[in-house]
Amino acid sequence: MSGAQEGREGSPAEQATPPGSPAEPAGSPADSWATADRPHPVYGPPPQLFQPVILAPQDPWPEPGGSPGGGSVVRGALLLAAVAGVVTIVFGLVLILRSPEDYESPARSALKVQALAPTVGPGGSGPLSQADATAPPPRPAEPAAAAMQPSTPKRLIIPRLGVNAPVRSVGTDKGGAIETPPINDSNLVGWYRGGPTAGEAGPAVMLGHKDTTTRPAVFTRLHEIRNGDEIEVVRLDGTTAIFTVGGVEQANKQTFPTDRVYGPRDDAELRLITCGGSYNQTTGHYVDNIIVYALMTGMRPAAGKS
Repeated sequence: MSGAQEGREGSPAEQATPPGSPAEPAGSPADSWATADRPHPVYGPPPQLFQPVILAPQDPWPEPGGSPGGGSVVRGALLLAAVAGVVTIVFGLVLILRSPEDYESPARSALKVQALAPTVGPGGSGPLSQADATAPPPRPAEPAAAAMQPSTPKRLIIPRLGVNAPVRSVGTDKGGAIETPPINDSNLVGWYRGGPTAGEAGPAVMLGHKDTTTRPAVFTRLHEIRNGDEIEVVRLDGTTAIFTVGGVEQANKQTFPTDRVYGPRDDAELRLITCGGSYNQTTGHYVDNIIVYALMTGMRPAAGKS
């Protein structure tokens, strides 16, 4: 969803096909919903098959300079050098195994931490990362509140970001990707009606545009949200579900974390999704998705309800 071509971008979660959706069209980079008989597709070319190479017999090396003993001296020196190299490598490996922390680079350690907890930095200004494919959804420190009965979401409120937007249900398009709210309403959030409602057990998924052809849209500042921030969802039954942010992830659309976003959960959880990362002028798409993970930690009657 771009500043100049937002209306043509389509779904901010276009690389994730929700459960129960039709198959992606041929050539789509989307990560299909995995089932027992429909595994995730494999990206990239298949591994190359290497055949053993059989070398033809060769004549013995000629002795250097015609000397009958020169070749033996050279081969002996090479053998000694090889043995010394092997001993050096083994010795180095022993040292590393005894004290691995002394030989691990800070950059590698930082990547491990980011993969375990993809979070936004202090003040909402730190870099975002994509977690390991098998990492579970990040959760806040607060305990989960008991899940409620299903009820259609009506408004989404994020106090820190100044978001107070109506919610409209959306389905899937012909390609199986989740639809986005109409582009002509920049302050509208879409709730995927094929999943749980906000406050019901499981992950409720909501999507919004980052920007339009002329202005910022409802989720333009979503990447600024902080861990511990509250998100409110006003429901049709007169209750407000209160969610606490546990983590934020920036994921490449071609490796969208389908299970982490849509996978079944026992508690009531919330996912907010929009576009992010760099904008590709050629394709007219942002290359990444910004994904907020939140857990329901409370509820209250909606304003004006007793």
